[in-house]
Amino acid sequence: MTDEAQMAAPLKGAAGTSTQTPREGLPRRKFLGNFLSLSVGSLAAAVLFPVFKFMSPPRVAEDVGSRVLAGKVSELSKDGWKIFPFGSEPGILIEKAPGEYKALTATCTHLECTVQYDKPAGRIWCACHNGFYDLDGKNVAGPPPRPLKQFIVQVSGDDIFVSRA
Repeated sequence: MTDEAQMAAPLKGAAGTSTQTPREGLPRRKFLGNFLSLSVGSLAAAVLFPVFKFMSPPRVAEDVGSRVLAGKVSELSKDGWKIFPFGSEPGILIEKAPGEYKALTATCTHLECTVQYDKPAGRIWCACHNGFYDLDGKNVAGPPPRPLKQFIVQVSGDDIFVSRA
């Protein structure tokens, strides 16, 4: 028999009975393995994608302006200070004396905690690790390594505007 005739002839088993001819294409076992791998991969992607999206911080659009309305004179007369947003960072506005205002970044230079104004002591305090700044933003005690950045303050009627120095 020629090679072509042997391939066309049905295969014979051990007992001389014919079995099926070999099929062309992807075997069933390999197809199921590929399908299972694709299914598990899709499930993993569907679970992990939201987890990674949750863990990555959202993008905050930075304010392109260099001047913001920090507050009103009438607001500061009550407590003597206020935290205000300046783009994506907080700022602190302090009334040092009647009609005299100071504005600084409100982010501690140690571990980026938000600072507060300690009115009785006349200083700025970071509650995270007990760091202190004077009213000009200079670090005077505790772990903060650098002073706070200062802003320029402009009063227009009852409005207090702050701009970058």
